[in-house]
Amino acid sequence: MTRLMWFRRDLRLADLPALLDAGGDAADVLACYVLDPRLTDSAGPRRLQFLYDSLRELQEALDGRLLITRGRPDTAIPALAKAVDAEVVHVSAEFTPFGMARDEAVAAALGAVPLEVTGSPYLVTPGRVTKDDGSTYKVFTPYFRRWRDHGWRAPARTDHTSARWVDPAEMTGTDRVLEIPDPGTELPYTAGERAARRQWTRFVEEHLDDYADHRDRPDLDATSRMSAYLHFGNIHPRTLAADLGSAASGPAAYLRELAFRDFYATVLAHWPRSSWWNFNPDFDGIELDHDDAAEESFAAWKGGRTGFPIVDAGMRQLSTTGFMHNRVRMITASFLVKDLHLPWQWGARWFLEQLLDGDMASNQHGWQWAAGCGTDAAPYFRVFNPDTQGKKFDPDGAYVRRWVPEYGTAAYPEPIVDHSRERTEALRRYNALG
Repeated sequence: MTRLMWFRRDLRLADLPALLDAGGDAADVLACYVLDPRLTDSAGPRRLQFLYDSLRELQEALDGRLLITRGRPDTAIPALAKAVDAEVVHVSAEFTPFGMARDEAVAAALGAVPLEVTGSPYLVTPGRVTKDDGSTYKVFTPYFRRWRDHGWRAPARTDHTSARWVDPAEMTGTDRVLEIPDPGTELPYTAGERAARRQWTRFVEEHLDDYADHRDRPDLDATSRMSAYLHFGNIHPRTLAADLGSAASGPAAYLRELAFRDFYATVLAHWPRSSWWNFNPDFDGIELDHDDAAEESFAAWKGGRTGFPIVDAGMRQLSTTGFMHNRVRMITASFLVKDLHLPWQWGARWFLEQLLDGDMASNQHGWQWAAGCGTDAAPYFRVFNPDTQGKKFDPDGAYVRRWVPEYGTAAYPEPIVDHSRERTEALRRYNALG
């Protein structure tokens, strides 16, 4: 009896429900990962490095018994299943449009071999929290109340001993890549399951209690930095939630952020078109800029050369490290869509190219929140003043000084727009929608 454990965005061994199912009944399990060129060719160098480092650690934890293959999963997975005469393929559920379409294709290609889906990358799997009539929530606050009432299971008890692993070196008749690539790209922090647990422990011990008060301060090292670990599945959010038992403000605020992650995944799964189109179609007719001047403004925004210190600091942090503080993500996004009048999709695509976490649901719907065309019920009066935001959340200017050392000198550019005038223009364009 042999089973296939196909790892995807669950690059860990602890708290992995799919592994619990795969390793049951004393089955032999082949662990595998498919390097899909549709994903690797479109990922930035830092995200690829994080992926490869996570795979390397997983392979080490399995004493080398992780088979790496390259190709389209709807070809590679059936081939591996045939090579080991697998009775079933085990996976964690996926809810992005790409992931769902890929899994449908793999399931069809497997034929009589079932694709068994267990668990998901979320505290509450998308689709389980609904309104009384069974419809999907479009607004976060009522979703959050029901999400919290619904609750979630305790972490699954799994580790490297949860299955009897097949050694890929003993396999014949299938192509495989035994060496995991190493591009040599520098990362802002270490990838992998062990690093995720260390980082989470440090955050809980040093910053969780103050999280509600300090989470909006980019000048402080006060956030968890767990987003990339969650994206690649180095750790499950249930593992985090298990340490948030207190009703104190810090743990409560952090739990709310995990709920937002689940909410956006739910929205994207139910409305996959919203990955690149306005969730609220009333905004499809808004006036946007696309000319040569718009391209120049976009280049200045990407390069951190707008003349607005908090915006430039965030964009430089992003391009240098693959990370940007969440408050600064909101400020830079607001600036792009409401000061520069550019399509939110331009910014969303740039963020996906640069961010280590690069989560499709959170990124796309975070951008639509900033643009006013998403699930938010009161969009238009939220036009962030970047100078006011900078003074409020970087009061001593430490964040700006770190990333924009030339600020305050003749080398720093003048503002590329007048915020007050562009705010008025943004409101005019929104009001023109009728």
